[in-house]
Amino acid sequence: MKMKSGKNASFDVESFLKSAGIGRRVKEFRKSEVIFSQGDPAVNVMYVRHGAVKLAVLSSSGKEAVVAVLGPGDIFGEWCLANHRVCIATATAIQPTSVLVIKKDEIVRVLHAQHTLCEPFVSYMVEKTIRIEERLLDQLFNSTEKRLARALLRLARYGNEAQPQANLPKVSQQTLAEMIGTTRTQVNLFMNKFRKLRYIDYNGGLKVHRSLLSVALQD
Repeated sequence: MKMKSGKNASFDVESFLKSAGIGRRVKEFRKSEVIFSQGDPAVNVMYVRHGAVKLAVLSSSGKEAVVAVLGPGDIFGEWCLANHRVCIATATAIQPTSVLVIKKDEIVRVLHAQHTLCEPFVSYMVEKTIRIEERLLDQLFNSTEKRLARALLRLARYGNEAQPQANLPKVSQQTLAEMIGTTRTQVNLFMNKFRKLRYIDYNGGLKVHRSLLSVALQD
């Protein structure tokens, strides 16, 4: 994934991790395996090599909300860099997933030693936070149909990549429902509608067509 700073400098996360001398290790997770739980010590930053990861927050009343579904090139667990002592969400692999695990101290060491990397790295973190905030506003002000369309387009990386993903990682309708704050029945209803209108195709996998933008952008 390429990140751009305010000076339009390109910042490649994977190249950064490989070339900056950052100590890291690879961990593999099975589908549905928990990577870390909300409340665990926050000591690592993680980078998705392949697969998909769901981040979910559990309220004191026991209600779960999915705040993000991440794919290859995404970073998570970065709250440890803001001196959070515990993880503020639970990360779960939603398909076989490989991640790079980097200790907080390694990231801090490199950013202190190579100041030119600080601005693009922080810009990426800020942009990720803004995207999560936009999803929360989406739930407050947009219809279920529009929220689902926008969620599918985000998963396909429309607007973030020069070449959006042709096929999405397999995400259950229940996870989609949790992402947009609705029921699985409602997700099933609109997924069938989108398929009939040829906005999406799914037969084992899921493909999102650019035409779905017409739903996401409607007033």
